[in-house]
Order: sequence, then C-alpha cells, then structure tokens
Amino acid sequence: MKTVTRPRILVVGAGFAGVECVRRLERKLSPDEADVTLVTPFAYQLYLPLLPQVASGVLTPQSIAVSLRRSKKYRTRIIPGGAIGVDVKSKVCVIRTITDEIVNEPYDYIVLAPGSVTRTFDIPGLTDHAFGMKSLAEAAYVRDHVISQLDLADASQDEAERASRLQFVVVGGGYAGTETAACLQKLTHAAVKRYPRLDPALIKWHLIDIAPKLMPELGDKLGSSAQEVLRKRGIDISLGVSIAKAGPEEVTFTDGRVVPTRTLIWTAGVVASPLIATLGAETVRGRLAVAAEMNLPGHDGVFALGDAAAVPDKAKEQQDAICPPTAQHAMRQGRHVADNVIATLRGGTLAPYVHKDLGLVVDLGGKDAVSKPLGIELRGVPAQAVARGYHWSALRTNVAKTRVMTNWLLNAIAGDDFVRTGFQARKPAKLKDFEYTDAYLTPEQVKAQVEGTKQLDQ
Repeated sequence: MKTVTRPRILVVGAGFAGVECVRRLERKLSPDEADVTLVTPFAYQLYLPLLPQVASGVLTPQSIAVSLRRSKKYRTRIIPGGAIGVDVKSKVCVIRTITDEIVNEPYDYIVLAPGSVTRTFDIPGLTDHAFGMKSLAEAAYVRDHVISQLDLADASQDEAERASRLQFVVVGGGYAGTETAACLQKLTHAAVKRYPRLDPALIKWHLIDIAPKLMPELGDKLGSSAQEVLRKRGIDISLGVSIAKAGPEEVTFTDGRVVPTRTLIWTAGVVASPLIATLGAETVRGRLAVAAEMNLPGHDGVFALGDAAAVPDKAKEQQDAICPPTAQHAMRQGRHVADNVIATLRGGTLAPYVHKDLGLVVDLGGKDAVSKPLGIELRGVPAQAVARGYHWSALRTNVAKTRVMTNWLLNAIAGDDFVRTGFQARKPAKLKDFEYTDAYLTPEQVKAQVEGTKQLDQ
C-alpha cells in the first residue's frame, strides 16, 4: 500500500504578507488538499505602522499585536521560531525554535515573507548605543527609556547630566523616523508639565537624515508641510547629515556637531532579512529577485514577497521598477501569492501581481498629519482622519479595531499617566539585542545541516 501525503506549504514570516497569504490559503484550500505551516517566533501579527504610537503611549502594546489564533477556523500549524536557512534544492527550511533547537522542516511549496531588519552602517558605537523601532519590545522599551530620562533629569543636581538626558536624537527622515520623532516629542512636551523642576526649554529633539528632503515620496509641498509642523513644535531638523559616531552620553554628527544625549533612535531604513542570502540566489539591492508572479525563476515551488523580495511593479511605466516595502503592497501580495500557490498546486496558470499605489499617510500625533490618498494632498485634521481611518480599517480583527479605537478615544480625553513599566529595565535593548542578525547560516552551513540530518535519518 502507498501512503498518500498532502502537499506541504510552508510560509515563513507572520508580517502583513505572510499572514494574508495564510488566511487566503485557509479560505481557499480544503483541509485535505494541503498542509499549511507558518514559521514565526511570535503568535501575533504586529501592525508595524502604529509602533510610534505605542512608544508614545497613545496605544497599548497589545492593541497592535493581532493574535494569529483568533479565528475559530484557524488550522495552520505554527512553528514558534525563526527560519535561519533554506536549501531550495533539497526543499528544506532550517529553523531555530524559541528554545534554540535547530530543526529541518521539509516542504513542497515555500512562501518566503521574512520581512526586513534595520539597516545599519559601519558607524562606531551605533549598534551598542542606539535604539531601534522595529519590534513591539523596542517600542515599549523606548517609551520607558524616554520617561526615565525625564525622571533622572528631574532628580539630578548636575546641569551637564540634565542637558544630556533631555536631548533626544532620531536618525531617519522616512515615515518611521518622522512619526517616531513627532509622537515622542508630543509625549515629552505633555509629560514635562508634571515635572515643575524641569525647564521645558531644555528638552530638545533632533531629527536628522542624510537625504536632502524629508519623506520625498510625499512630494515637495506635503514634505515641506510636515517639516513646518515639526519645526513649530521645536524639533530641530537637519538634512544632509548623519551620525559619525555614537557613545553612551553623546553623539557626533557628520557635520562636526557633538550633541550630549543618552537617547539615539535609529530608523534609517531597512534591508531584507538575512534569510534571503542563505538561498544563494540572485538579489536586487539585497531583496530576492523574483518574477512578477512572485515565484523564484529556476526553482520549483519557491515564492517570495514583501520587504524581502524585489517584486516587479507592473503598475509603473519604468521597466526596472520594483514594489516599495509598504504594508499596502505586502497585504495584497500575500493574497495574490496564495492564489498563485494554489494555481501551481492545481495545475493552473500563475498571474502577475499588479497594484496601483493608493497613496501615503503620515500621522504626526494629535491633530497633525499629512496624507496623500489617491494623489489628493491633505493636511491637519482631514489628513489625520484619513491616516487613522486607513490604519483602523487595515487591522485584521474586530477585537484589534476596538482596542485601537478605545485607546485613541481614551488618550484624547484623559491624556497619559507617563508610567514606566520597568518590565525590561534590567535587560539590554539596543539594536544588536533585538534582531539576532548573527543567527543566520551561510549557504554552505545550510547544506551541511540538511545533509547531516539526512545521514542521521538513514
């Protein structure tokens, strides 16, 4: 008798792309048609665009951590860990579980949506002294850290120490950096009223970027409007400037300025997950080079999407245009790649991914925002309504939507209590401590791991 096994579909990553793919596969595949497995260290999908609002205390961490097990129909097997290598010839994914066990997971079809990691450069002291804004733990830690700087400055009798604790530097003039600086400046501006011994004028926020413009994707007018809002709040914006070196109590800019600070937040872009390099396949600026159908040419059953893949942007006229690493594209790519996986499974025809960008939204906190939905430029309250309306509608469950809306209303009415939780006060929380970029294998190590396991099984 022959044992008939169902095709194994392995999805790597529980971001926007991975979760949308899994949800679509569950809806369209019958239970006996294929086995679906998801690899992720966390049992939730993080709504990344709202991290600055968690850091500033507008939202609670749980409100943007959307449970993967909320649906009663959920049948996907979850492996709690991270993929650290893929052998596309043997069709095996190497996984490090959250208990540090290394396991080999065979597959028939693999969907690579591991996302991205923070882009860093060889800047002395950067990874040792800078905070990131890429995970829930980092956002919660940054909030505690910023409030603790106010507490320590208030208690200090040393003027130099006060000055360094009350200066904050954010590197990165994209959406993440701009929103982080804007939201956290609102936090300190409101909190200092509870510290009568502190002079509000001593609190200084710096937003710097090596680019000549802030959020160039918005266009000159909206970008200038965002800069004007931030400058009116007292945020010092320096363009064409980056970090030369970072220390525990000061940061040196590339223009020679030395800023005494205990807070350096690094949001200067992202790069594809190091997992992509383990495949030994062609890349485009670090992202896996895939076809418009999001399959990997020359490798049967391999698909990639989201931040980790260079998906051709067929909605644009330029031949070499690739889709930007935004949630808007990732969600639609997730659904589309699921359809293509199913088409491959059933012997159908793959369809190219095409989506025209719907616009951009930037929440600057309070009533301030700039948005460009469908090419229409908005500022102030109308832009804020569009920004929050978009984020609210994009949340996957009604529970998450209710939590976020309740948090927004409560914060607008009652404000913040500026509480430090202290949950991670004794743990390191700099860039090098969160993304585990040294955990990935080389292509040779992946092959050795797979071959070694095969020999043990024989």
